[in-house]
Amino acid sequence: MRHARLEFHKVPAGPFAVAPHEVNVLVERIDPALDAIVPLNPKIYKLAEGFQFTEGPVWTKSGDLLFSDPNANIIYKYSGDGKLSVFKQNSGYAGANVGKFGQPGSNGLTLDKQGRLTINQHGNRRVLRIEKDGSDTVLADKYDGKRLNSPNDLVYRSDGVLFFTDPPFGLPKFYDDPRKELPYSGIYALRNGKVKLLSADLKGPNGIALSPDEKSLYVGNWDPQKKVVMRYEIDAEANASDGKVFFDMTKAPGESAVDGIKVDEKGNLYVCGPGGIWVISSQGKHLGTIKTPKNPHNLAWGGADGKTLYITAQNTLYRMPLNVSGVRPQK
Repeated sequence: MRHARLEFHKVPAGPFAVAPHEVNVLVERIDPALDAIVPLNPKIYKLAEGFQFTEGPVWTKSGDLLFSDPNANIIYKYSGDGKLSVFKQNSGYAGANVGKFGQPGSNGLTLDKQGRLTINQHGNRRVLRIEKDGSDTVLADKYDGKRLNSPNDLVYRSDGVLFFTDPPFGLPKFYDDPRKELPYSGIYALRNGKVKLLSADLKGPNGIALSPDEKSLYVGNWDPQKKVVMRYEIDAEANASDGKVFFDMTKAPGESAVDGIKVDEKGNLYVCGPGGIWVISSQGKHLGTIKTPKNPHNLAWGGADGKTLYITAQNTLYRMPLNVSGVRPQK
């Protein structure tokens, strides 16, 4: 089966912030309901560029945006005053054979209720939390005695349960890598220190998000043959049931599949998919698509009111003001 093109870009110039300036954006409006979400005169601003690849953004209470460059093995900070700095080197791996990995670094980032940064590390194949004193705590690195593949994206529930996806995209040879110990790509829940497998049905589980009421878990599939968003019903013990295809975009042209997912306070989904950010209602209706200048791979809600969508798109960072507030960690 042909794999999706994961766009592991290599850029010779180093990353740099730019004076925020408006760039072209197209919005395909399919349903009038989109007008309450995306301004009729939409604007998108370029903030920084020159990265190798951008992923996993998260907004902090201090007004900064943290995001990963998994290729460069770095977490960057884009501060409220528009400055770019390195937040963490060797963000996902520090092994001597790091050069063999296309994406050794961190991918998904989020914050727990105490504001502690939680990191999915590709090369180290684990989920890590940075404590207030700067020390590291490994939250998950194995399931059933076998090493995880390369944890990708993650989301906390308000009670502290952590949900995460584990495709092999951080391994040098992906699905065929000899380091791979698990025979599947799992969707997991970490509850009370124990890792629970929720589903192994998707080839490339990737972006993950909870509905505002935390009763539904959405997972995107990075697979060009099955570009779907799944929905699972989640109970208090973090068991998943009734897994169904929530939205299918397999017929959309191009090799890009489904990557990062975020949700607004009204329950609408923002899905990084083929051609842009697909806005989908909680009933599964495609309201429209935000066609960003470069292919988007992940998103974060930011700003004082939570109405700004930060977009990691290949080697560039953007922001886009919207009319609705998003669901954010550590709110």
